[in-house]
Amino acid sequence: MAKVGGSLSVPCVQELAKNATLVVPPRYIRADQDATTIISDDALVSKLPVIDMQSLLSEELMDSELAKLDSACKEWGFFQMVNHGVSSAFLEKVKKEVQEFFNLSMEEKKKYWQRPGDVEGFGQSNVVSEEQKLDWSDTFIMISLPENLRKPHLFPKLPLPLRDTLEVYSMQLKSLAMNLILKMGKVLNIKDQEMRNFFENGMQVMRMNYYPPCPQPEKVVGLTPHSDGCGLTILLQINEVEGLQIKKDRMWIPLTPLPNAFVVNVGDIMEIITNGKYRSIEHRATVNSVHERHSIAAFYYARYDGEVYPASSLISENTPSLFRRLTVEEYLRRRLARELSGKSYLDVLRIQHGRG
Repeated sequence: MAKVGGSLSVPCVQELAKNATLVVPPRYIRADQDATTIISDDALVSKLPVIDMQSLLSEELMDSELAKLDSACKEWGFFQMVNHGVSSAFLEKVKKEVQEFFNLSMEEKKKYWQRPGDVEGFGQSNVVSEEQKLDWSDTFIMISLPENLRKPHLFPKLPLPLRDTLEVYSMQLKSLAMNLILKMGKVLNIKDQEMRNFFENGMQVMRMNYYPPCPQPEKVVGLTPHSDGCGLTILLQINEVEGLQIKKDRMWIPLTPLPNAFVVNVGDIMEIITNGKYRSIEHRATVNSVHERHSIAAFYYARYDGEVYPASSLISENTPSLFRRLTVEEYLRRRLARELSGKSYLDVLRIQHGRG
């Protein structure tokens, strides 16, 4: 099992939101939130790249799709993935069962609640003090792969049929993540074996998200602005309610997922390994006063027993390493010991060149 750090226990927001006369508790009021302009320019919103996985795997179409992938990772850090090979019927099954999981009784949910000193289970991550502001959401986090890192009381004890469904889903997304990671390496001329050394048998973490309606949605945030700590995130939006926003050119852009598409984004570990060529992007989730929103994210990390550092294929006398080298275990422990705050943790790992 992996021991990556803990998070303080927090109330269940889903239960709070059931109160018809609810006044949002002070701990959820976020006066600190960035009020940067939210872009509603359809022309810009529609430019979010769409990558076709079948084209990436096709000998005839691969080169042009690789160029699109490279541009998406450099310009946006986010893209939508279509023709990914996961059937729409199976995705509907995943969506239905994740929603049912959040609708379990509190008595049942307590079996899966975060334990002291742990981050897995129902709760929130990166809660490091009792004064810290909280997100208007509930999450369920667990390590899904490799199997030897699973907590015995979580994945193996999930209710059926969800457990079997996620077993299949986790393997399908592992395959998809590795295909994408190797294609990114190919574009950047990182040796194939080097990418495999980082990511083969990598750690996969699943996070199911539930955002209840809020009577004062403008005063709260569903998920604090942050960049993901992993190599690659593959997100499935479960219902049609919008909420995900990405930060580009200092503005927040709402993202509308295509039907049966995955939303994929570059994480901090990929920024480190690509030595800053592909950058992780800040994103956040907003909520509304009427509709609940669900999603499930699969975070694909480097191997838990490995290290993260800029790929040697990219480093030369003229292009020095921009990030320090550290073990994945230490990287995770340090990241989870901090509040989520933009890209602040990645900034700590940067090497400053040419100063002093």
